[in-house]
Amino acid sequence: MRDRSPMKLALGATAVAALLTLSACGGRGGGPKDTAFVARDVDTLYATAKEKLDRGDTQVAAALFDEVERQHPYSPWARRAQLMSAFSYYVAKDYNKSIQAAQRFLSIHPGNRDAAYAYYLIGLCYYEQISDVDRDQKITNQALNALNEVVRRFPTSRYAADAKLKIDLVNDHLAGKDMQIGRFYERSGRWLAANQRFRNVVEKYQTTSHTPEALFRMTETSLQLGVPEEALKYAAVLGANYPGSEWYQKAHDLMQKHAPGTSTK
Repeated sequence: MRDRSPMKLALGATAVAALLTLSACGGRGGGPKDTAFVARDVDTLYATAKEKLDRGDTQVAAALFDEVERQHPYSPWARRAQLMSAFSYYVAKDYNKSIQAAQRFLSIHPGNRDAAYAYYLIGLCYYEQISDVDRDQKITNQALNALNEVVRRFPTSRYAADAKLKIDLVNDHLAGKDMQIGRFYERSGRWLAANQRFRNVVEKYQTTSHTPEALFRMTETSLQLGVPEEALKYAAVLGANYPGSEWYQKAHDLMQKHAPGTSTK
């Protein structure tokens, strides 16, 4: 799910700017072929990696940032290079390596001030891989868990606000998956299974855009299951919360057809 909202872009730019702030990095360059296997001093190696990142050569940049840690593991630059490696892999859309690098950073520096960004970057990596509702939603759930972790651990950080927005989108996506399965069960005449899927949407994702339809479908399937009193209850809830929606009008008409004289208000 690749939303390019201004907030996301602004946050990304802010985070990168903060991470890339340097205080007198050494000269740029490091030989005719800036490969990851050439031994060089830490200032030059880090500066070369940053230069590659600035030019959009993200895979080479990530490899060079990895080299900073490998060649100079006790340097103050090593910690920063770990996180910059994770970011470089993210920009390169190599999400698995980005997650691994961010998790490595957190395992070594759990209390570092940049830990919030590392958790946020992991959430972004999962979020960017969310596929449509026709596919397995394992990645979607991983994105939800990772983003919730950002909000839980760093509720006042600048990353929490964007994480909350993405959590809403992820929940809407998961609700859409349940709705798709529920409609399939309904078309197959599996009324109880369908009803349970729609109930899941109402109970777990009640703030999403799918709730009105889910309440209508629960009304519909309850009538098919022979429990009109339950159908009336769901129709009434739909009327109380979404009185102007098309789904309420459909539920009202359905109840009048199957249980004339009942009121859904």
